Amino acid sequence: MERRVFVETWGCQMNELDGRRFVGLLGRDGYVEAADAESADVILLNTCSVRDKAEQKVYDRLGRLALLKKQRRDLVLGVCGCVAQQEGDALLRRMPYVDFVLGTGRIEMLPTVLRRVTEEGDRPCEIGFDTDEVAYTPGAIARSVPHRAAITVIEGCNKNCTFCVVPSTRGRERNRRLDDVVSEARRLVGDGVVELELLGQTVNAFRDPGTGEDLADLLAALSPLRGLRRLRFVTSHPRNFTPKLIRAMADSPVVCPALHLPVQSGSNRVLSRMKRQYAREDYVALVAELRAATPDIALSTDVIVGFPGETDEDFESTLSLLAEVEFANVYSFTYSPRPRTAAGRWSHDVPPVVASQRLSSLMDLQQSIQRSLNIRFEGSVLEVLIEGEDRRGLRYAGRTPCNRVVNVESATPLAAETFVNALIDRGLPNSLQGTAVRTLPVSVSETHSVPVPLSIQAPAT
Repeated sequence: MERRVFVETWGCQMNELDGRRFVGLLGRDGYVEAADAESADVILLNTCSVRDKAEQKVYDRLGRLALLKKQRRDLVLGVCGCVAQQEGDALLRRMPYVDFVLGTGRIEMLPTVLRRVTEEGDRPCEIGFDTDEVAYTPGAIARSVPHRAAITVIEGCNKNCTFCVVPSTRGRERNRRLDDVVSEARRLVGDGVVELELLGQTVNAFRDPGTGEDLADLLAALSPLRGLRRLRFVTSHPRNFTPKLIRAMADSPVVCPALHLPVQSGSNRVLSRMKRQYAREDYVALVAELRAATPDIALSTDVIVGFPGETDEDFESTLSLLAEVEFANVYSFTYSPRPRTAAGRWSHDVPPVVASQRLSSLMDLQQSIQRSLNIRFEGSVLEVLIEGEDRRGLRYAGRTPCNRVVNVESATPLAAETFVNALIDRGLPNSLQGTAVRTLPVSVSETHSVPVPLSIQAPAT
């Protein structure tokens, strides 16, 4: 009888990839992916704990699944990911209907853990980090998008920012071998992938554990792969950027002119309390270096408002930084105290209503900045990789190399995985609107040729 597994994922790109690893690993044991929890024999919650709200969603979902578990005694329910790593045995004690807990450092053990549940009646709790290298089986990933793929190159973080739970939930830095990453990328591109994204909590801290080669070396090794059209990496820490890496980005014909570079605050006082290891001036100087090397680079960032001790003056410094840098996108949040962090033990002296007001002000400013930036693209022709129809089914949605969303009108149907040149008609705060003017090849055989250059280039942001 066919066994089915359903994976529900919250959180970052690495969590998304881990979710596909779960499906792929169990696929080797004969499991197929279920469309929903109700039709599954095994339910895996792949959790995030970076913010309290994300963690509470997990417990809310577990409460609902408890009812399903009562109806189906043979249903297996596992909690995986960052909440599992954070809570461990405490989660099993708190939730007697949970069958096992699997931490972020034990993903490869999933088939064994599941057999312990189904064959031995055990309730395993597997957490911890044992090695200096990432335990990773590239062939056991259930890829769901044929033209785009993510590859983990480094896990964990050594930074210990005072607000961040990642060192607890993902452990210290553990790297993969550069040659292994290149081999996986070559196989994926050979299978038709045209866009690769390299993942890590601090991806630009990557170092081959044997040779010491860094992310710049990895970009240089991947860039010549025939058929690869776009190469991205996320998430970077400002302290790990080097002139060598900046040159490698600029010299590569496939590294996209888009970079996520979390700043968290524009106030030096707050940055110091956060232990971000840089000052505002360092960050601004790095932005200048990046833009000097890649003038059209689009920068996105993370910002926390309402951090313990943040004053009105500190917040105004953050607003002024946004105005100075002109980010293409900002992911902003009110501060959320997390367990096992230094800031979690501090007095939360910014009232929630004040933090919410600050967040609203920041978002209003950022929307006006994005609108201004996107208007500059009007009249330009941009290359767009189509992902499918837009939400209303009226246009085709895709992304540019600089990671902007474009909704494209076309006189002929556009399939997902198609590259198209779009004349930008309108710039909106969160997207661009355009009209297809030329379709580019995307099949494996065709992308082995050099792409046709665009007739009109995008303006610098």
